[in-house]
Amino acid sequence: QVQLVESGGGLVQAGGSLRLSCAASGRTSSTWRMGWFRQAPGKEREFLTAVTVTGDATYSSDSVKGRFTATRDNAKNTMSLQMNGLKPEDTAVYYCAARPAGSGYDRAYYYPHWGQGTQVTVSS
Repeated sequence: QVQLVESGGGLVQAGGSLRLSCAASGRTSSTWRMGWFRQAPGKEREFLTAVTVTGDATYSSDSVKGRFTATRDNAKNTMSLQMNGLKPEDTAVYYCAARPAGSGYDRAYYYPHWGQGTQVTVSS
């Protein structure tokens, strides 16, 4: 079993910042790829960013590149998402996800393990 728990969501004004955290436990491994997604009401789950195993490189969607930064700490089995310059269109439920090592990182179906999500609301 793998458990992922997100925290850090909340309400913030446009232009503000939030930092989300994801804690992994259970049968995880430092070789697993981890990513962040979000889902707004009535929309499909959207890829945001993924962190490599070593944590020294990330892959980000154009919608968040330059504003959101993901980092991971393999020693603590945690991953964070620093979100700056938030916009009302960033309002969504944010999920962390994990998958065993392998190719593919930007589609939800690559990831068999998901957290419960944390709500982020950005007011204008």
